[in-house]
Amino acid sequence: MTSGKPKGTKLHTRNIEVTTYEYDEQRIIVEGSLKDDRFQDSYLITGEKLAQGAVHHMSIRLLINCSNLLIEDINVELTAVPRRICRNTINSLIPVKGLHITKGFTAKVKKLAGGSTGCTHLVELILAMAPAVFQGFAAHQSRQPSSFEPDQARKFVQSLVNTCSAWRDDMPHVARLKKKLNMQ
Repeated sequence: MTSGKPKGTKLHTRNIEVTTYEYDEQRIIVEGSLKDDRFQDSYLITGEKLAQGAVHHMSIRLLINCSNLLIEDINVELTAVPRRICRNTINSLIPVKGLHITKGFTAKVKKLAGGSTGCTHLVELILAMAPAVFQGFAAHQSRQPSSFEPDQARKFVQSLVNTCSAWRDDMPHVARLKKKLNMQ
């Protein structure tokens, strides 16, 4: 493989987009979409032909309570799926309703909505949406100076600590936040 833009023919694109909307003072809507496009006709090992275009196009809308990052409601749309039977998974994420987006969320979603009764693409999309919930929450809460409630801020910081290298417990900004929020 060489560096730079590939010179070959584009075969497939997967786009995942996550957008956050204000709902009310306490809640946000986080909308995610996943779209797989194939740029040529394809043939399955069964001999079936798939026409070029959207193979998967699905969206999830989550109503998130900002006080505790609880999924209050969930809505799924399946605009394009490769097989009619895939539409049977439209309700596969209902068990996720009522979960808090915090440590352990990925494992819970996979257990509740993954596997043979779910849809791997819907699970992948909701798992891609979860970190964006934090960004949407932060954008919603930080529109005015000092709009964070101390308890809410503590929960937010606790949910981020040790989730990645930048949020390691031993990082100076984490220590400053913990001191400011009396979390020591």
